[in-house]
Amino acid sequence: MGSIAAILTSICWSWSSIFFSSAGYVVGSKVVNRTRLLFAVSFLIITHTIIAGSPIPLHVEGYRWLWLGLSAIFGLVLGDAMLFQAYVLIGPRLSMLVMASVPAISAIFAWVFLKETLGTYQIFGILLTSAGIMLVVLDHNTHQRSPIPGRNKNQILGLFLSLGGAFGQAIGMIFAKKGLDGDFSALTGVLIRMLVAAASIWLITFLTKEIRLSFEILKQNPKSILSIFGGAFVGPFLGVWLSLIAVQITKVGITSTLIALTPIFHLPIAHFYLHEKINMRAILGTVIAMAGVAIIFLIP
Repeated sequence: MGSIAAILTSICWSWSSIFFSSAGYVVGSKVVNRTRLLFAVSFLIITHTIIAGSPIPLHVEGYRWLWLGLSAIFGLVLGDAMLFQAYVLIGPRLSMLVMASVPAISAIFAWVFLKETLGTYQIFGILLTSAGIMLVVLDHNTHQRSPIPGRNKNQILGLFLSLGGAFGQAIGMIFAKKGLDGDFSALTGVLIRMLVAAASIWLITFLTKEIRLSFEILKQNPKSILSIFGGAFVGPFLGVWLSLIAVQITKVGITSTLIALTPIFHLPIAHFYLHEKINMRAILGTVIAMAGVAIIFLIP
């Protein structure tokens, strides 16, 4: 179930990257990051009220708030802020190439801090899956170009920001695993993470005196609000909820590998929705990645 949740997460994030990139080109990555957290918190409070009976989990132990809060700051605030800016500078496909390093980073961190170990076949499956993902995103014939003129000079900065996003996501997973210890509700966990992330982001927005500017930009670009709304639903709401279910009951290295399949699931979206041509190299990378996933699933 944890592995299935991780795969569903990657599907959700493949769609959210499309929505957020589209909006980011128009209103900027900072506005997207701030607004999507407001939508996500709203979705989660409504869902938590219906399922758990309370809008805010004030009864939760302090140490869970600490670990989940740190997970939010590293994963959702710092990591995602860097990744979103990378989307704008170099596009989602190249950003996802660098993010393919997350499984390796996560596995090393989980081994050091959580004492999680992986079998030989699991390590081989992770490496094979990562190789397939990299082959797909390195395919020049299916890359998504940034529509912003003059951004190529910022490619190096975009790559470094993507790497920062990768480390942020990996560290966030480790902290989330500690905060979700036991039979703790993943829904409550994701609500805590989103509350901390939203509070942090909007505190920074207040201190930089950009609150009014953010809403003015959104008011001038109403279509972007719909894109952020859709991205927030499939990303920070459904996607992050599923990712916490996965990380709670599955090893971090395996979870991060399956979540990293986002570029693979991006291919049919790119073909049918964005009308991009997909060639044999991308198909071969998909087959290799799926073989790695099969090894992770089928061989203990």
